[in-house]
Amino acid sequence: MYSEGISDLTEMIMQLVKCPPDQREAMTSLAKDRTKNRYLPTFEKVLKSHGQDYLVGNRLTRVDIHLFELLLYVEELDASLLTSFPLLKAFRSRISSLPNVKKFLQPGSQRKPPLDTKQIKEARKIFKL
Repeated sequence: MYSEGISDLTEMIMQLVKCPPDQREAMTSLAKDRTKNRYLPTFEKVLKSHGQDYLVGNRLTRVDIHLFELLLYVEELDASLLTSFPLLKAFRSRISSLPNVKKFLQPGSQRKPPLDTKQIKEARKIFKL
């Protein structure tokens, strides 16, 4: 269930890349609204309800990595969206401190920075969007 919610919001954020320019502002506003009012409150509530460090018990699972990745996307979209969610911010910090994750997040690693306007335009051209 957690994975599906994470996938839903991730897809909504990823759709912004291929969204037509005239619809981008409205779609971005919708994504931010759903992030702040639907998805992040749910994950915050889960962390609060059981008082553990991770979504499922107190052990790192795949869904925690997916949530961490989603939180990175949310920060790229608008970092202020996380301000009302202290448990998610602590979760993000905890996961980013894990040695392998920390290494992955370093500059020059395999993680790619967010696309800029020029890259989005080029991708739209290549994929004929």
